[in-house]
Parts: sequence; C-alpha cells; structure tokens
Amino acid sequence: MRNKTKKVFVKNVPIGGGSPVAIQSMTNIPVTDVRATLAQIERCRQCGCDIMRIAVPDMQSAAAFAEVRKQTQMPLVADIHFDYRLAIAAVEAGADKIRINPGNMSLPQLDSVIDCAKEHGIPIRVGVNSGSVNKDALAAANGNKAQALFDSLGAYVDRFEKRGFDSLVLSVKSTDVRETVNINRLVAKMGYPLHLGVTEAGLLRQGLVKNSIGIGALLADGIGDTIRVSLTSDPVDEVLAAKDILVSLGLKRGVTFVSCPKCGRCTIDLENVAETVYDYVKNIDKNLKIAVMGCEVNGPGECRDADLGMAGANGKYVFFKHGNRYKTVDANEAIEQFKKEIDLIANAD
Repeated sequence: MRNKTKKVFVKNVPIGGGSPVAIQSMTNIPVTDVRATLAQIERCRQCGCDIMRIAVPDMQSAAAFAEVRKQTQMPLVADIHFDYRLAIAAVEAGADKIRINPGNMSLPQLDSVIDCAKEHGIPIRVGVNSGSVNKDALAAANGNKAQALFDSLGAYVDRFEKRGFDSLVLSVKSTDVRETVNINRLVAKMGYPLHLGVTEAGLLRQGLVKNSIGIGALLADGIGDTIRVSLTSDPVDEVLAAKDILVSLGLKRGVTFVSCPKCGRCTIDLENVAETVYDYVKNIDKNLKIAVMGCEVNGPGECRDADLGMAGANGKYVFFKHGNRYKTVDANEAIEQFKKEIDLIANAD
C-alpha cells in the first residue's frame, strides 16, 4: 500500500497521489556547456530517466539553462543554493521545478521565490539534509537530528502554506542510511510527495549498497514518490540503479535478471556471458525474468522459473522457455542464439 500524498506535476510527469515512482538524476557537468549537457540528458532519458536536475550556481548558468530548456522535452529541475535571484531566474528560464533549501535564504527572499513559482505554476522541492541542520532546531530537539530536521521542514512547509502555496515535494536526506530512513518515516506523515535518496553516498559500489538499503526500505513500506540514486559516477549509472530498485520491488516494468554466484563446478565464462546478456536486456520495458546459470546444479531449476533462461556446462548450453527445456546449443553460438530468443519473447504481444 503506497503512502497517500498530494499529487504535483513536473512538466508532464506526475509525482505523488499514487502515481508511478519517478526516476531522477542530475547532470554532472557545467550547464554552460549546453551541447554536453543535452547529450547527457538524452543518454539518461534513453535509459529510463523521467526528470533531470541541473545545477544553476550563477546567472551565466541560468542563461545556459534557458538554452537547454529550449532544446529538450525532458522535465528539468533547477538546483538552487543561497541566491534567491537565481531561483527566480531559473523559473523565468523555463524550469519545470526548482529545488531549494529554504535555510539558505532570508524569509523575505524565500517569499519572493514562493510568489514567483506560484505565478508560473511550477512546484518547489524543499530539500534539507543532515549536513545543514538548523542549530536552533537541533538544540530544541535535544540533539536528535532526525527530529530537528523534521521540525525544520515542518516550519518551512508552514511558511509555504501561509502564502497559499502547496505544490511541494519534500526531501530530507542524510549520509547515514538509518537516519535517512527514520527521518523520512516521520516526514511521510505530512502528506506531501517525497523525493528519496541517500545523500553523498559515495563511489559506485558503496553508493549502490547505501542507496539500495535506504531507498528500498522506504519504498517497501510504501513511502516515496520519486528517487535519485546519488553516486560519484556517470548519471546513467544512477538511472540504471534506480530502475533496478523499482523493478525488484515490483514498482516498475522491466527485466528481472538472475545469474548464479559461480562456484568450482562452473566450466563456462559465466561473468562475461551474464554481463553480455544483462547489457542486452537492461533497457527492455517489459516484465520478464531472464536467467543465466553456470552449471547443472542450480541452473535447470532457476531457468525453469524464468521466462527465458540458459544454463551452461561442458561446452553446451541448455535453453529454457516458460519452464520448459527446449534447445541445446554449442557454447560458441549460445549468446547470439540467446539474444534472438530474447528478441522473440520481448517483442511478442
């Protein structure tokens, strides 16, 4: 059961209100390089990204953001810190949503941003994180950071609502996985759509683990409406990881890929075969289970549970479809033959 929240729209992408969980990523190059920014956005779009966020640190970047906006249909979020004038400039440049931390602005400046977003009919993502927790709120919460962040966010939400603005997406992140989960379980009670992520999660392997635990735990509880798997890596890696999380929880269509961990019984190049097959199926927008197994012990059983599977041993591969063994091929032909079988099942009505 998904947590009930208000629904807002980022361009044509709904967030909250029972809508599918949206995947976000963020460009990692200066937006002033318009061509490279557009190329990165397009690569992410092709991999399944729904919304892209772009840092806007100065007025030159705001002007470049406007150029990017003209040349892509992807919903774009402008990421703003400190200078409220940049938020207004980004809205006027065509941002479909802005992301701000209200603690970085004075209240009169924040009111100007709220009024501008309201006039242009776009939502605001209100983001706070563990690295910038308000000291007064922390003292009032007796050092409980989760409670302090929750209280700070609540005060900001009150400010927005008093100005007649409730097109909000809330985001509270920490570098600590458990803290992220605890905070978001509190914030979920506010009734606004939530953007989930573990901030500054690290390099690819470490970041994948931390994000999968934090985001996955919340999504499994029905909490969360849009996600970003923050990684010190290519944004495409973030998108693919987010897709894997959603598919594994049954929240998005896609391929469930299964391969065995390999043991001393394996007589094939399992790593290479599994990686090649996974790369071939990872962007298929259809609910399929594909298995690649490396021996005769677990292979047949796991492959029989898949829509399509292959189990290899001693120079041969056995193919399975919907639980039935139906073909044996030589190892040197197996991958290409399996790709053809994938195409048939992926394109079937």
